[in-house]
Amino acid sequence: MCGFSGFFDTNASFLSKKAYFQTILRDMTKTLHHRGPDGNGSFLDDHCGMSHTRLSIIDPKKGAQPFLQAHYTLVYNGELYNTDFLRNMLIHCGCSFRTTCDTEVILQGLICFGTDFIRQLDGIFSFAFYDAKENKLVLSRDSFGVKPLFYALADDTLVFSSEIKGLFSFPGITPAVGKEGLQELFGLGPAHNPGHGIFQGVYEVLPGTFQVFTGSVCRVGTYWKLTSHEHEDDYETTIIKTRHLLLDAIERQMVSDVPICTFLSGGVDSSLVSAVCAAKLGRRQETLTTFSFDFTDNDKYFQSNRFQPSQDRPYVERMVSALGSEHHFLICDTNVQAELLESSVLAHDLPCMADVDSSLLYFCSQVAKTHKVVLTGECADEIFGGYPWFHGESFFVDGQFPWTPDLTPRLNVLSPELSNVLNLPDYVRASCRRACQEIDVLSSETETEQKRRRISYLNIRYFMQTLLNRMDRTSMYSSLEARVPFCDRSLTEYVFNVPWAMKARGGVVKNLLREASRGLLPDEILFRPKSPYPKTYHPAYEALLKERLRERITDPSSPLRPLLNAEYVSCFIDAVKDYGKPWYGQLMAGPQMLAYLLQIDFWLKHYRIRLEL
Repeated sequence: MCGFSGFFDTNASFLSKKAYFQTILRDMTKTLHHRGPDGNGSFLDDHCGMSHTRLSIIDPKKGAQPFLQAHYTLVYNGELYNTDFLRNMLIHCGCSFRTTCDTEVILQGLICFGTDFIRQLDGIFSFAFYDAKENKLVLSRDSFGVKPLFYALADDTLVFSSEIKGLFSFPGITPAVGKEGLQELFGLGPAHNPGHGIFQGVYEVLPGTFQVFTGSVCRVGTYWKLTSHEHEDDYETTIIKTRHLLLDAIERQMVSDVPICTFLSGGVDSSLVSAVCAAKLGRRQETLTTFSFDFTDNDKYFQSNRFQPSQDRPYVERMVSALGSEHHFLICDTNVQAELLESSVLAHDLPCMADVDSSLLYFCSQVAKTHKVVLTGECADEIFGGYPWFHGESFFVDGQFPWTPDLTPRLNVLSPELSNVLNLPDYVRASCRRACQEIDVLSSETETEQKRRRISYLNIRYFMQTLLNRMDRTSMYSSLEARVPFCDRSLTEYVFNVPWAMKARGGVVKNLLREASRGLLPDEILFRPKSPYPKTYHPAYEALLKERLRERITDPSSPLRPLLNAEYVSCFIDAVKDYGKPWYGQLMAGPQMLAYLLQIDFWLKHYRIRLEL
């Protein structure tokens, strides 16, 4: 994995101020150093500048970037899982290669076939491709947006970067947030509408698309999108095909010239990924390394609830025994978790999933001490319908994101004046309905089935994107490449159209995944009730958050203070927190609201954000 930034302007003459623009490229490189500490490079001509930081995974010696050939230049972040297939195809077309890296495959493919080649790419990626002869720049991103790519305009100059912070290295692009940014922050956050960067004038390339810039013209093309169609396979065939797609996705994503490891929670998702990896490595007489996460004194303070019914450790120990893996139990302490709330904002350039992010940031930093590549069980719940909101009629509400069934906690913390300006209920309803219109339902489906299809789409388009952002920023902050086998295009296309009666046959949550995994996992793991990413229940953590937020709302210099209903927030700080009533997803309950507000305060202050309402 890597990071890249750059700028493009057909009317510019960057070489006339070569030293000045080379300095900008160096500044951009520095902001993204955490994404690629193994090497860096830059490119500059009259109309385009590119900088790149590299994390060496494939062909460490020859894969340096920017990658140049004739008048073409490419900077790329990601991993292709069908590199060999594409390389052989291009060789048959007359191409020759000087490296074994996937970067050169993408460059050669774009030279030969143009943007039509992008639909052939199987992997996680974002890239910028510059054709100096045609004076053209192409930006593109993988099908699900696993890898990030943002852009903005500075007068007539297009500026792009793997992370938002890279954009702010270019003169004229400064942090400002308007009404819509605050609506996303308080109404949708930590999610956001696809394509939006919260900051005014900052956008992200949409998943499954490419953008071609020539002069003042930008052409947007869609090379992939999720579509609805009738499922024609019977139940037994569906299980067989799903199993094949699962195994294929996991094994393809093991490609690496450096050792891999897995995250292992003891749930069915991460256990399946770990089992497949362990079996393949075992055939090569190699041992898989696995990591699990927990928090100080969670065995003492854990509170079972409908979203988190059990602790992970007993299940992790059972899986380690079954796999024979080299396992490491990682424990995050209360103070570290609280201290890293600010670092999590820096990793995202935005407020994020509070301590769900800060703890994962810590765990990734520990894993990165010994490994560069990790496979995770992320995204299985979105694909296979594992979340509670797939299973209750109360969540089937038009104009309401199912993971945020009640806006009241968000509305209560805002000042009455800001609440009136933002009008969050209308904004959220409009966002949800607009997203639902993107997917076609089938006339043969009942009303309930159509609602479930829309919920499934919303989970993949919105909720999964939030988790993918979390995984990319927290891992890459420590130069760790995280891969998500469940976020596989062929697997998702197939399972998305499997009827709910098969996905949850007999009322069993994620039944299709469990049946497709029979024989790969012990039964006590295979049929374990869902338990999400762990979180701390330590009272000392909540006490820390209360103390810090109380300081913020009484500090006249706090940029957050004018946005809040100070009286309500003060009462909320002192109230007993309900850990089983999330305001976002399954994990973000009362303490996470405190942490989220602390992150917003730090974000506004650190980035010196100008509010424009």
